[in-house]
Amino acid sequence: MRTAVVAGSFDPITNGHLDVIRRSRELFDRVVVAAGRNVNKKRMFSLEERLGLIEAAVSGIDGVEVASFDGLLVQYCQKIGAEVIVRGLRPTGDFDFEFQIGLANMDLAPQIETVFLLAGPENLFISSSLAKEIAMHGGDVSRYLPAAAHTALLERLEELAQG
Repeated sequence: MRTAVVAGSFDPITNGHLDVIRRSRELFDRVVVAAGRNVNKKRMFSLEERLGLIEAAVSGIDGVEVASFDGLLVQYCQKIGAEVIVRGLRPTGDFDFEFQIGLANMDLAPQIETVFLLAGPENLFISSSLAKEIAMHGGDVSRYLPAAAHTALLERLEELAQG
């Protein structure tokens, strides 16, 4: 059984993330969607909220699990027996960063492969950050986010607006 990890902050999960997760599942027997716990980054959603939104988005996809991790991703992969890290690429500067991280991971754990999947054309430009920015200014982001993530984002923005 080949296990792959799709890792990220997922703050919140987007349809682009979901596309990469679905396509990863077509390639690998088991896919673990792992949300990073990095306390140095400011997030709109708590780790528990992000995990819940991911769970809601992947609920109908067999062979996909949701988890969180601390520390280095390659150490987490070793811990759960994953052989592959899957990363999505968009034409918005992702490559340089992902290439550097992929090389570092290869140096730290040569037995773990990094595989890059190109974002689907409909998701080329969207990111969690951009979806949040558009929504903060009243734009419609419903086509960029799974339903539960869209609802949660609108509710969170309403909470923030009420102070």
